[in-house]
Amino acid sequence: MISTVDFITPPVDDPYWFGQIGAANAISDIYAMGGRPLTALNIVMFPTKQLDLGLLRDILRGGHDKVVEAGASVAGGHSVDDEEPKFGLCVNGVVHPRQVITNTGAQAGDSLILTKPLGTGVLFNALRDGKLSFLDLERDVLPQVAALNGPAMAAARTFDLHACTDITGFGLAGHILEMIRGSQIKVVLDFSALPLYPGAFDMYKKGVTTGSNTANWQRAQAFLDIRITFDKAAEEILYDPQTSGGLLLALPASQAEAAIRALVAAGVPAAVKVGEVVAGTPGIMLT
Repeated sequence: MISTVDFITPPVDDPYWFGQIGAANAISDIYAMGGRPLTALNIVMFPTKQLDLGLLRDILRGGHDKVVEAGASVAGGHSVDDEEPKFGLCVNGVVHPRQVITNTGAQAGDSLILTKPLGTGVLFNALRDGKLSFLDLERDVLPQVAALNGPAMAAARTFDLHACTDITGFGLAGHILEMIRGSQIKVVLDFSALPLYPGAFDMYKKGVTTGSNTANWQRAQAFLDIRITFDKAAEEILYDPQTSGGLLLALPASQAEAAIRALVAAGVPAAVKVGEVVAGTPGIMLT
């Protein structure tokens, strides 16, 4: 049995999307370990004196629908009256003890495959600042953000998967840092291969950022070896905190092309090789 607890503040004002994204975000940790979700408990903080309870109903409906899509059941939950809405889940799942996937098993000779684009942090902040329209995100971004990572993990498990982490609040660099420390390896990251959500780079160029970027940079900067020239706006993508981000998969380079084809066939269109694992002192070389 494995368990995870995660919750988020509203990435968008639409309550149903909020519920779906919050649930997908919480369930992702189960998938990242190779598990199968079984039950979920709602975790809700809601300002009952300021907002209509109909909004809460729609948040819970979005979360419920995503849990059902994952093949699990909502078994109850807990609510607190709070000044700002927050929603997430405590998710319980199962995985065979000898089949647990961790972020510490990457090996020299592996390729790294990322399954979702980057940029949700800056895009959601740009939406709050009025620099993006909800319609832009609803069409091009939200369906992938709310997508479950289950199909990606199911496809990846048919290969010799050595390590996995989901990309969330620490950003891509922060979660690669966890992988290199745990596996005692070095990662060569191809910056030009990184998939980005539409508008993410433009928002950084316009000066939009997040409250987590600086902390994420501070955590990772000592391990970065940047071998390319780019402006600050481009570099920020490495530290962008993801909400319901994709999986970063480490598997033998000889299997990478077949794995990407399998991921795309499983409904993971953004899957792409973004780097490779080499022997050496733990670090991230950006090329």
